[in-house]
Order: sequence, then structure tokens, then C-alpha cells
Amino acid sequence: MGRPSLKEEKRKEFMPIVARTFVELGYRRSTTAEIARRCGVQENVLYRVWPNKKAMFLAAIDFNYEVTSATWQALLEKADDKTSPAEVILAHEAGHHGDWGLHRLAFAGLNEVDDAEILESLQNLYGRFVKFIIDVVKEHRERMGMKEGEGLDVETVAWSFVGLATAADIGRDLKLLGSKKRSKLMGGVGDVVLNGKV
Repeated sequence: MGRPSLKEEKRKEFMPIVARTFVELGYRRSTTAEIARRCGVQENVLYRVWPNKKAMFLAAIDFNYEVTSATWQALLEKADDKTSPAEVILAHEAGHHGDWGLHRLAFAGLNEVDDAEILESLQNLYGRFVKFIIDVVKEHRERMGMKEGEGLDVETVAWSFVGLATAADIGRDLKLLGSKKRSKLMGGVGDVVLNGKV
């Protein structure tokens, strides 16, 4: 197997820094000069990896999903058979949702949805999250012996989790919900939604 290209190596090296810059400054206030400064390189080095700032932002949105799904997969690999994947992820998110601040990438992107590429990137991001959640909710329901049609449909449940996460993110960012209240929101309401108690 061949060695990864230098471009790919640099992308992996810079991506967390690029994402963090957009998280902290948003899309409009982030400049390629500032991103390069934080990466410890000249701007032309970044342009060998991405053609422009928008490409960096689109990559950062993808990075949000990559980090989150990799975290969830790692949790599922270590989980015992007694706990459903949905319960494992919900328990984790109740204590750690928003720790990386990557939700701010999506929030920043919402200001840019008139741009077709950013709109498509956000649609893909949320579409992948919803699909992942649908899959673990279906497995959870099978384990619980829930019949099809019992409780909310799985897509509504998945979008409910997206909404719940968004509410927790807003509460965190506006300093209205401390970690205990966010945990209660994610864990308590999440359990109600997951188990069809609505």
C-alpha cells in the first residue's frame, strides 16, 4: 500500500486547526491569513491543500461528522451487549455533547445557506447524522421488542435528537444551561424520545 500523499498528510494535520478557527471566529471573520498563522505556515501552503477559504469551511463541516461518527463508533466497539448502541450514544452525548464546539460550524454555515455549496454541505452533514441515528434507533427498538408503528416513526425520533442537541448547544453557548442541566436535557428527554414515551 502506498504512502499517503503529502497533501493528505497536511490536510489531516491542519484540519483540526482549520475547524477550530471557524468554530471560534465563524465563517466571515475567519481569514486564510489567520488560519495559516494558527497552522504555523504561509497561506500558500494552505492553498496547496484547499483552493480557497470556502473549501476549507466545507472540509471543516465534513470534519464535524468525521470526528463525531468516529467517536460514536469507538464507543460502540467498547460497549457491552446489554446496552443498545442508541443508549450508548445517548449516555455519552448526555455528558459530552458539544465539548468540541463543532456545532458552531453548522451554526456559522446557517448564515451562508444562500451559497449552494454550503447549503449542500450542511444538508449532507445533517442527512448523515439523521441516517446514523435512524440505524441505532431501529436496532434499539428491535432489542426492546417494539413493533413497527409503535411510538414515533424513527425519522421523527432522529430529527428530535438533532433538535435536542441543537437546544443543548444553544443553552451552552448562551450560558443558559450548565453541564448538569444539559446532561439532564439530553439524557432525560432523550430517553423519553428514544423509548417512545412521547
